[in-house]
Amino acid sequence: MKNKWAIDELQDVWQLATKLHDGQKYGGPKDGEQIEYINHIGSVTFEVINAINNSEDMNAGLAIKCAVLHDTLEDTKFSYEKAKELFGKEVADGTLALTKSNTIESSNDKMLDSLKRIKQQPKEIWAVKMADRICNLYEPPFYWKNEKKLKYIEEAKLILAELKDGNNYLAERLESKTQAYHRFLD
Repeated sequence: MKNKWAIDELQDVWQLATKLHDGQKYGGPKDGEQIEYINHIGSVTFEVINAINNSEDMNAGLAIKCAVLHDTLEDTKFSYEKAKELFGKEVADGTLALTKSNTIESSNDKMLDSLKRIKQQPKEIWAVKMADRICNLYEPPFYWKNEKKLKYIEEAKLILAELKDGNNYLAERLESKTQAYHRFLD
C-alpha cells in the first residue's frame, strides 16, 4: 500500500532515538541558546512525512525509520549491528549510508563519500538526506560566522545537485531553503 507505515514500529524507533539522544543539545539562533537534539530528529522526520504525503511510491516505513535513526550511528553508541538486529538490513544500510565516515579527515571528502554511499541506497535514503539539510537551513547556530554559513550553502547546493532526482518535492524545498538561507549572512 502506498505511503503506509506500522505505527508500533515507528513508536519503537522513536523511543529508541529519544533515549539515544538524551541530553544532547545544539546551539540555537539566539546567543547562548541550547536546543534538545531530539528536536532536530523530529524536524527531519516531519519533513520526510510531509514528503511522503506529497510524493508517489515512497516506502514510508523505510524513510521514516531512517529519518528517526539518521544521526544515531554518528552521534551515539548505537551500532550498525544493533540497527540491523532491531530494524532489518535495509534500515541499517540506509542509516549507515547517512552516517559520515570518521576515518576521513576533510569535511568536503566526508560529504562526497556520504553522498556516494547514499546514492547506492533506495531513493528514500536520498529523501532523508535532503530533509536533514532542509532542517539544518532553518536558522544557523548563533555562533556561526559567514564563512561557515557560506560553506553550508555550498554543501546544500552539492546535496541538491547529487540527490534532486530522489524526490522532486524535497528537491524543490531544499532549493528554496538554500536560497532563503542567504538572509542569515552578515
